[in-house]
Amino acid sequence: MTLTLYNTLTRRKETFTPLEPGKVKMYCCGVTVYDYCHLGHARSYIVWDMVRRYLLWRGYQVRYVQNFTDIDDKILNKARQEGSSMEAVAEKYIQTYFEDMDRLNIMKADEYPRATHTLDGIKRLIHELEHKGFAYPAAGDVYYTVGNFSDYGKLSGRHLADMQAGASGRVEVEDPEAAKKKHPFDFALWKAAKPGEPAWESPWGAGRPGWHIECSAMVRQCLGETIDIHVGGADLVFPHHENEIAQSEAVTGKSLASYWLHNGMVNVDGEKMSKSLGNFTTIRQLLDAPNAPEPMAVRLFVMQANYRKPIDFTAETMAAAQNSWNTLKEGLLFGYEYGKQLGWDVGQASVGQASCLSSSNPNPYEQRFQEAMDDDFNSPAALAVLFEIAKELGKEGNILVHEGKTKTSSEELETQWKSLVSLANVLGLEVTPETETDRSADGLSDAEIEDLIQQRQAARKAKNFAEGDRIRDQLKAAGITLIDTPEGTRWHRN
Repeated sequence: MTLTLYNTLTRRKETFTPLEPGKVKMYCCGVTVYDYCHLGHARSYIVWDMVRRYLLWRGYQVRYVQNFTDIDDKILNKARQEGSSMEAVAEKYIQTYFEDMDRLNIMKADEYPRATHTLDGIKRLIHELEHKGFAYPAAGDVYYTVGNFSDYGKLSGRHLADMQAGASGRVEVEDPEAAKKKHPFDFALWKAAKPGEPAWESPWGAGRPGWHIECSAMVRQCLGETIDIHVGGADLVFPHHENEIAQSEAVTGKSLASYWLHNGMVNVDGEKMSKSLGNFTTIRQLLDAPNAPEPMAVRLFVMQANYRKPIDFTAETMAAAQNSWNTLKEGLLFGYEYGKQLGWDVGQASVGQASCLSSSNPNPYEQRFQEAMDDDFNSPAALAVLFEIAKELGKEGNILVHEGKTKTSSEELETQWKSLVSLANVLGLEVTPETETDRSADGLSDAEIEDLIQQRQAARKAKNFAEGDRIRDQLKAAGITLIDTPEGTRWHRN
């Protein structure tokens, strides 16, 4: 089977062929660290985590780099609001980023470069652009000459002449630096220092880098001049990624990335999520709210849609995602609940771990999963395979509880369960089986339940049915269902 990706640059699906066989260099545009991450960030980083995990499962060695923008007007504004510094604000929100991503089970990047740690590379890149005639200084600023890069607009499909005509004077009104520019769409590579703001020395005077040049320099420093896959949100196609291409390719003469992938946006109740509309929701607001969905339900919500399409976040869609996750979770817990009874040796470390991702001998479930994901990471179709297994395991679990045996052989059920856990892990969907200690802290342990069942049986044998009913009600209140059968009383946790 062949992996195909939708390449924003060519506007079509293409067969994935890495620059170096078996290895993938992947760069993701990270957050500007001035506030808590929101649902748009959750969607983007869940999607690219899924892509990375799948590439690992397909056997690729993936070097995944994601930056932090820690120099920006928004960070400086937040520092003023908080009576803090740019460095303190950046450190605070980098830490909260990791906290939020950990809750969503997003794997750590191999490297997290920061703009403030890449200043030498940024200045070197600007110098090379100036030397090659693609940049010019202007009163302490340095601008990129978009008119000198013939391919400008190739990613977004915008043409410079059309953009200039469409602006119709608006650019000059909105851009206070317009007088310094040779062309209204030239953009800043270096910004002159302003009073009271952090600044670094450079050949053009004290100042700080522009946003676009930071990513070009970080890609080059961490991964080289050409990478396999560059990813980010659809809102970054223009101008950010367009400008990255212009900067990097003007210097190297090589393609910056072979494949450009972009995820769709998140709408809230049909409207674009924004602070001005009051529908802006952070990850921690969502997960810490009363009756909040589980983090895995949020992952599932994101992956139930094609990654390139917009998704609409509503209370109803999130509740549906939680219900779907409950179904999948029941299947994932099947082995931990019933494996011992079925004679399995269930080791938590043996299945589902990132270090064990592999598809060396795929079974029919794994083959169908791979067919789906090979088609531009078609996660909805891949999830359909997982739900099919989970529902089958759920049925067998019910049969086992009520009849004491399963219709399907123990060996086949074990294969199904291990496939489910492994494939769910490729999508980052994981459960932590409840231990005896957990159960004791939360309520009744298995031993306590068995003891109460024996007490109930003794009461019923003595025709003390009121006591038997009381014990049954006590267990029910603790989330334990009893099933009386000719072979004895069976139980399961709700």
